[in-house]
Amino acid sequence: MEEGARVVLGMESGEVAEEVMHLLDRGGRARVVASADDDRQLAEAVRQLEPDVVLAQPSLCGGLPAGRHVVVALDTRESVGSLRTALSVGAKGYFVWPVDRDALGVAVASIRPVSETGGDRGQVIGVHAARGGAGVTFLATNLAGALARRGRSVVVIDADPVGADVGPSIGAPEEGVHTAAVLLRMGDELTSGHLVNALWPHPAGFRALLAPPPDPASQDVAAWRRLIAVAAGLVDVVVVDAGADRRPDVLVAMDRVLEILTPDVRTFRAAARFLDAAPSVPLDFVLNRAGRTELVPGDVARAFSAQPIAVVPADPAAARAQAAGRLLPERGRAGRAVSRLAEELFTPGGVEESGQSGVQEL
Repeated sequence: MEEGARVVLGMESGEVAEEVMHLLDRGGRARVVASADDDRQLAEAVRQLEPDVVLAQPSLCGGLPAGRHVVVALDTRESVGSLRTALSVGAKGYFVWPVDRDALGVAVASIRPVSETGGDRGQVIGVHAARGGAGVTFLATNLAGALARRGRSVVVIDADPVGADVGPSIGAPEEGVHTAAVLLRMGDELTSGHLVNALWPHPAGFRALLAPPPDPASQDVAAWRRLIAVAAGLVDVVVVDAGADRRPDVLVAMDRVLEILTPDVRTFRAAARFLDAAPSVPLDFVLNRAGRTELVPGDVARAFSAQPIAVVPADPAAARAQAAGRLLPERGRAGRAVSRLAEELFTPGGVEESGQSGVQEL
C-alpha cells in the first residue's frame, strides 16, 4: 500500500483540529505530522518538516514558506474574506468544516507524497459543463491533440460514464480496448503500469482511457481521484472529460477546470447553479459559439465576474469531424481556436501564468 501524504494541520480551534485528525487517520491515506494554532507555529512546522500538504485556515497561511507542498484551505465558516485569502495563498481547494468533511477526506487522500511524484507531476485539466451538449468532449479531445502536436505527453481520460463520448469522438475501436472499469476497482493496488496497459494510442500522439460502464464503481470519487493522480505522474498533461454536471468533489483538486459555456441563457443559469454548489473549483470559462448566439463574450464577464479565456467560433466542420471520429484540422476556424488555447495554457506569460486576464478571441 502506498504511503499517505504527510500533512501539517493549522486550526485555531483545538477541538476542530482533533476532529480533522481523526478523519484523516481513519481514512488511512494521509497522516498529520504536526499541528499548529497560530500562523508562526504553522510556518515553522512547514519549514522544518516540508510536508506534502498544508491543511489550514486561510487566516493562518500568510507566512507560509515556499515549498513543494499543496495548500488546502479549511475554515469553520464560509466568507468572502476567507475565500479571497485562500485564493491569495494558492490553495488548491477550499472546504468548510464539518459540512465538507467527506469531500475534504477525498481531496487530501488523493494527494500523493512528494517523494512518490518526484516533484514532477503533470498538469491536470478538467473540461466540464453544467449542461449537456456544450462541447465538453469536443474540447477535451481536440485540446489533447493540439497539446500532443506541440510535443507534450498527454493522456485524455473519459470520466463521464453516462456520456462515454471520447471513444467514438476519436475513432477508438468498439471492441478490444480497455476502459477505466478495472482500474477504478484496484484501490491502492493501482500502479502506473496498470494504467499504461489500459491506454489506447491515438494517431495524433496522445493516449486515451475510455469511460467505464455507468455502474456503482464508476461513481467512486476517491477511485477517480486516485486514477487521475497516477496519470499525472506519467505525463505532462492529463485532460479529463468530466462531462456535464459532474460532482464538485471530483473537480476541486484539479489544477484547473475549463468550464464550457454555450451562448444561451439556460446554459448560463446551469453554470451559475453549479458555481453556487462548488465555489472552490478553480474555473476558467471557455465560450463555445457552436450553439445559439443569444449572448456574447461580455455577458460571461457580467454573469460570472470573469472574462472567458477563449472563444471558440461556430464551425460546421466541428460536428462533422466529431461524428466521424476525427479530430479537427488545425487550419479550420474551430481547430485554430483550440490550437491557440493549447499554446496559451502552457506559454510563459499566457493563460497559465496570468489567469483570467481577458478574452482570447480565437
